[in-house]
Amino acid sequence: MARIASITTQDIRFPTSLELDGSDAVNVDPDYSAAYVVIRTDSGEEGHGFVFTGGRGNEIVVRAIESYADLLTGLDADALVADLGEASRRLVHDSQLRWLGPEKGVSHMACGALVNALWDLRARREGKPLWLLLSELSPEEIVDVVDFTHITDALSPAQALDLLRAGQKGKAARIAALQSEGYPAYTTSPGWLGYSDEKLVRLSKEAAAEGFSMIKLKVGGSVEDDRRRLRLAREAVGALPIGIDANQRWDVSEAIDWVKALAEFEPYWIEEPTSTDDILGHAAIRKGIAPIRVATGEAVANRIVVKQLLQAGAIDVLQIDATRVGGVNENIANILLAAQFGVAICPHAGGVGLCELAQHFSFFDYAAVSGTQENRMIEYVDHLHEHFAEPVRIDRGRYLAPRRPGTGAEMLAVSRERWAFPAGPGWLEVGARAAVSSPTLAGDAR
Repeated sequence: MARIASITTQDIRFPTSLELDGSDAVNVDPDYSAAYVVIRTDSGEEGHGFVFTGGRGNEIVVRAIESYADLLTGLDADALVADLGEASRRLVHDSQLRWLGPEKGVSHMACGALVNALWDLRARREGKPLWLLLSELSPEEIVDVVDFTHITDALSPAQALDLLRAGQKGKAARIAALQSEGYPAYTTSPGWLGYSDEKLVRLSKEAAAEGFSMIKLKVGGSVEDDRRRLRLAREAVGALPIGIDANQRWDVSEAIDWVKALAEFEPYWIEEPTSTDDILGHAAIRKGIAPIRVATGEAVANRIVVKQLLQAGAIDVLQIDATRVGGVNENIANILLAAQFGVAICPHAGGVGLCELAQHFSFFDYAAVSGTQENRMIEYVDHLHEHFAEPVRIDRGRYLAPRRPGTGAEMLAVSRERWAFPAGPGWLEVGARAAVSSPTLAGDAR
């Protein structure tokens, strides 16, 4: 019997703010970061997970993971990975720690990191990438890991079983197609708000030539700037779809007016037009800007908010996030909820390691749940993949199937050491360069 021998964490940050990679109307200077965790058993096995953040505050998530880790250390690892539904409930529904949420924010994301690390451990044991492991589980096994608390008015276990049983037909052929052809991708790489017009145009043309299904631009700085940038992008890519993303920048009426001012450029969707907690606001915006689609999900706290967005008819596209909610289990619930309401899943992946994680959910959705790729695509950003044990592979605008056992979360040890914050060699070099270029800022701790 293997036991959980240790759970270690690291605060890992990359200085993406130096080039304004990831910049938008709200997050103007992000340093892409990971609150990273490794679960180790006394037999030498490992499971890796992390939470993505934008820099400052990453240490808070690390501390939260450490607190939840106390609930797992010393337990029977075999029992945990054999019943990941119970393992998730042990963390998410802890009688004292749930006061910090419940099921939202830093505490819930910390739970998700540990749940994901347990799934990584299980997938490694079974020698399969996560998407294939999930796809090959029986409908009953999938339902057993889902927490249906507070969502049975929209999706019952019996309804989930019906969806998954229907997904069995043709599953083997779809798995084979994924392994040979991959899955459609769109890219946000051209569209960061801090990029120059020249860089926007150059990267937009490159994305179109590479075969991506869509490009996405950040909006919300000013209407005039957005119109100029969208015009340049439209000229660069022709009829290729262009999504726009406001990162929750607007109030409801402002969102409707702003999107209407951009409508002549035919945006494919508006992403996060307002607070992701504002379900009725999203519904009003969707009605006010039709036929332009409304997409959201990357900052939605849990399956309960997802349920209400779907019940209210507030979104056309659900953008699940691999590290925002309570891990793999809750994202399976979100995928099943979307299938119940006939809403497309297009995962958010704009952050360090998120492409590596998010792809598994779309592959699973196609193989075993929705059975379709229509109006579905996975976000791709061309940043920081070199730091992972199995970087994403893109060919002609499509994600190629992950092959390495696990969830894709494992970051190379050398990268974790170099970019450990604040004293890793990479950060010491950044500080030294800043001291040379701007001596007055030499004492500024990033």
